[in-house]
Amino acid sequence: MPFVILSILMALIVAAVPVAAVLGILSLSLDELFMRGRRSLMLGDFVWEQSIEYILVAIPMFILLGEIMLRAGIALRMYNAVIQWLSWLPGGLMHANIGSCAIFAASSGSSVATAATVGTVAYPEIEKRNYNERLFLGSLAAGGTLGILVPPSINLIIYGLLTDTSVPELYLAGIFPGIALALLFMGVIAVACLWRPSFDGNKVETTWESRIKVLPDLLPPVLLFMAVVGSIYAGIATPTEAASIGVCFALIIAAWNKALTLEMLKEAFEGTMRSTAMIMLIILAAVFLNFVLGFMGVTQAILEAIKELGWTPMQTMIVIICFYLLLGMFMETLSMMLTTIPVVFPIVVYLGFDPVWFGIMITVLMEAALITPPIGINLYVVHGIRARGGNFNDVSYGAMPFLFGMFFLIAFLLIFPDLALWLPQLVYH
Repeated sequence: MPFVILSILMALIVAAVPVAAVLGILSLSLDELFMRGRRSLMLGDFVWEQSIEYILVAIPMFILLGEIMLRAGIALRMYNAVIQWLSWLPGGLMHANIGSCAIFAASSGSSVATAATVGTVAYPEIEKRNYNERLFLGSLAAGGTLGILVPPSINLIIYGLLTDTSVPELYLAGIFPGIALALLFMGVIAVACLWRPSFDGNKVETTWESRIKVLPDLLPPVLLFMAVVGSIYAGIATPTEAASIGVCFALIIAAWNKALTLEMLKEAFEGTMRSTAMIMLIILAAVFLNFVLGFMGVTQAILEAIKELGWTPMQTMIVIICFYLLLGMFMETLSMMLTTIPVVFPIVVYLGFDPVWFGIMITVLMEAALITPPIGINLYVVHGIRARGGNFNDVSYGAMPFLFGMFFLIAFLLIFPDLALWLPQLVYH
């Protein structure tokens, strides 16, 4: 049975079939082969029941929030403000790339949107200030990954839906690891520029007066973060309602910046609909696959096999981590999460690991996949913003050092799980 599942899955992926279709075909094929198509008769009712899940409304809301921020000029003002505060460090504007990505991630929920937005604003500075292009582009690709770890995160919502884990707890758990990863990325830049001073660019001249003057430009993303995440923990709103509050605040900020036009709204709505349709189709196909696998007893069979191996929980977790790092080289992150979580999660719970902790661990592994060639989505996003073109390998090589920051965070989470669990336990237990 596992051989049949893997064979169908790999054949469809190699054939470049869209991810949603891969999951749907795999589900229907397994149902026909092993259960004579009985589960397929329930497909209509099943899809309808899953698609009206209240938590799913948060996905288009967070996507719309990012679209409005991108088109309202909030990102450009934010980036210029962060430059004034971080450009004195070894690596200059590359620290501003990481800082801006972390701030933007705290209101967008998407890695691709974070990398694309900050990358578009930052790219012209490479030539203007004589930076090493590879490392600069790598900092944009790596910084963009913070979009799925720093709350609010679309991936954490999906993980919570798949595993019935509290989304507010997952959001709290992501705060300290998100800050730690941003600092690790900045450490990688500082070490690289101290080791090779030629990687650094021309310094930005600034004064304390200039720094104070640009502080108001940092307020919009901070206010959005407080509106979205703060409303959840103040007990005012659910994650779905908080996403709606964030959209309202973003519209107010866009109007304040005189960027709220019918054309801007049209572009934002179109971008939101495209992304939402793609994500929802993948989610529904993956949930139906989980339903079929559950009836087939695949998860229980794998649990029995794990028991027979006699490995310790930590040894098994290290194997799972290596599996995801390898798989991330060949699969897109959302599809990888949706196809593997239903099988892996019961194993993790059986071994005694905390579901909230594993949600953060799997998100960090998804971040690594975003900058791991040949299928690292953020690498393609950053490569796509290069006005004068260039070799894709430049972005890949530039992102490689930042993987070491992720590996360090993974090791730290294994040794000190309280990095993720302390805050949710403090609030909810």
